[in-house]
Amino acid sequence: MKKIHLIITSCIFITALFSYKAIADTQPNIVLVLTDDQPYGYLSITGNKIAQTPSIDELAEKGMLFTNAHVTSAICTPSRVSILLSQYERQHGVNFNSGTAVSEQAWAESYPMMLREAGYFTGWVGKNHVPLGEKGYKSGLMESSFDYWYASQGHMKFYSKETYDIFKEAEHDTQLEIVSEGVDDFMDTNEHKFKRAVTFLDARPKDQPFMLSINLNLPHGASAREMAQRDSDDEIYRSLFRDRDIALPNHYVAKDDITSPKLSPSLLHADDRQAGYAYVDKEDTVKEMLIRQNQAMVGIDRLVKKLRDELKAQNVDQNTIIIFSSDHGLFMGEHGLGGKAFCYEKATHVPLIIYDPRKKASNSRSDALVQSIDIAPTILAYAGINSPKSYQGENLTGFYQGQQQTQRQYSVSENLWSNHFGNPRCESIQDNEWKYIRYYQNNNLSATNKVAFGKTLGMKAGTVMYGSHDSDIFQYRDFIDGPLNGEPAVYEEVYHLSSDPEELTNLAQSDDHQAVLNKLRDNWKQEITAARGKSKPGIVRYTVDSLKN
Repeated sequence: MKKIHLIITSCIFITALFSYKAIADTQPNIVLVLTDDQPYGYLSITGNKIAQTPSIDELAEKGMLFTNAHVTSAICTPSRVSILLSQYERQHGVNFNSGTAVSEQAWAESYPMMLREAGYFTGWVGKNHVPLGEKGYKSGLMESSFDYWYASQGHMKFYSKETYDIFKEAEHDTQLEIVSEGVDDFMDTNEHKFKRAVTFLDARPKDQPFMLSINLNLPHGASAREMAQRDSDDEIYRSLFRDRDIALPNHYVAKDDITSPKLSPSLLHADDRQAGYAYVDKEDTVKEMLIRQNQAMVGIDRLVKKLRDELKAQNVDQNTIIIFSSDHGLFMGEHGLGGKAFCYEKATHVPLIIYDPRKKASNSRSDALVQSIDIAPTILAYAGINSPKSYQGENLTGFYQGQQQTQRQYSVSENLWSNHFGNPRCESIQDNEWKYIRYYQNNNLSATNKVAFGKTLGMKAGTVMYGSHDSDIFQYRDFIDGPLNGEPAVYEEVYHLSSDPEELTNLAQSDDHQAVLNKLRDNWKQEITAARGKSKPGIVRYTVDSLKN
């Protein structure tokens, strides 16, 4: 029986090898580089006047830059789930305040799992901010979903080795350089050197196509705040741009100078904003953060260059598609605002670049209405895999050679991360000309008051502020279903984007624009209903209470 079992196993192994060889001969390799908190204008090709990003710019010049790409949710976790599952948050149902995690059944239709099932060698390097299974970040399901895993669970930190054991073997101390080392280790076809990485093979097979997801935690404000100009840091992070007179963002307003808030205090509880965004309140601190973010952009560009050099050294550069984007943007004091979790352009508008060396793009730029949920079906299409019915995004491969136009009438963005930090609950739809934003009553308890009262009971601020309880599940579901069931808006905004791209003038109360407002209201209902979908969300309970059981 052992002999028969050995013969059968050998046959399966040989069949698999031939299968992988056939796939490798026809299918491209794919790399997705996803940054964090990077607004559209942070590349030199999109208008950055401080940092130069020649390597990323070259991808756009030789490939296609989508100039009108928007995320579906401008906050880390729901945006990243949307990218992985090609679903609006209203459908996938996972956020910091949702009390839920992605179920194993839903995860099976994520682009990494479908590629691995189809014979791709898959890797994940950098940061993970998507809870998976009933134990979320501690389930081990994410790590076991890839052939190569070299990542943190949650924020990666700038000095990543000090927090995460998995990075202890890295030569460098700083995040981007550690990620770059992980990329090199993934690419190695001889032997993976990092023994702390989670691997299922000793090395990447040469005859198997690969999909590598590179997930950065920069220029994210939390990581940038940790930059300490240490002697061991690269010169980029110690001195670059410190001899420059850094200009303030357009329409910057310091906290003490705000006389007419962009949003009323009843919608945006600005005093409860997370302390980590306090740097936007003063000119000197926002300039310091801009220096650090631009240093990070130079580091990211260098990482992309090293990636491309490694692809070329291994003679796979001409068969490797590179996709570059960000999970959302970030306010830096424009209009007196800080953070993300808004539906304004600075939070939702991101770069999206597709570079396919096998084909020449018909045009290096496209102003098509595309969204972050389009990334997964595009990746699958390049691999020759049909998207599952659960996907809500579009396949963008046809845009590359001018063979396709979007079927999307409007882009949809939403913020359902509305809690004691004061963020407004809102939704938006937009086309190339108009944007409509709709706000709902903000009845959330004050973070400031909760922390103050918690102290009287000996409760730590972190315990009060973070972690969802079972009751939060129902509150979050009401955030999703309320507008669909007739919950009225308490405030509306209409912007003529083609003449007012910085969203300075709200036309919702203008007598001359009531017909436009009414049309956008009608289309909002259709779009938000479609975003919700008809199927149940693929979620499991994931709360402080469930983890105690």
